[in-house]
Amino acid sequence: MIVERTDFVSVPVTDLERPTAFYRDTVGLAQINEGTWPEFQLGENISLYLLDPTNIGQEFKGPRTSPLALRVADVAQARRDLEEKGVVFEGDTPDSGVCHMAFFADPGGNDLMLHNRYAPHAD
Repeated sequence: MIVERTDFVSVPVTDLERPTAFYRDTVGLAQINEGTWPEFQLGENISLYLLDPTNIGQEFKGPRTSPLALRVADVAQARRDLEEKGVVFEGDTPDSGVCHMAFFADPGGNDLMLHNRYAPHAD
């Protein structure tokens, strides 16, 4: 098997309205699909869609607790922009020596991270 690419990541929700407004209006993602499967463009090759598991016969087991990393050009500026819109971040912005990260959550408690890797990947 050869995986060509990742088409989308899903974010579990029980309420589609608040997270849709958050990702569209607060985070500023382009919404590319509405209705039962709200979907948002993440960069060039992947999208994020909101999934109410009960719509496909599954049970909601809780929000994502492993953060979805959203790459941005400037973590500090993106954080300030979101804070101005009322987003609350968890702690300071860590610098790992390789990247900057800032942690927050969507209205449903799904963990997110602003991320920028500034060091080259090791060969």
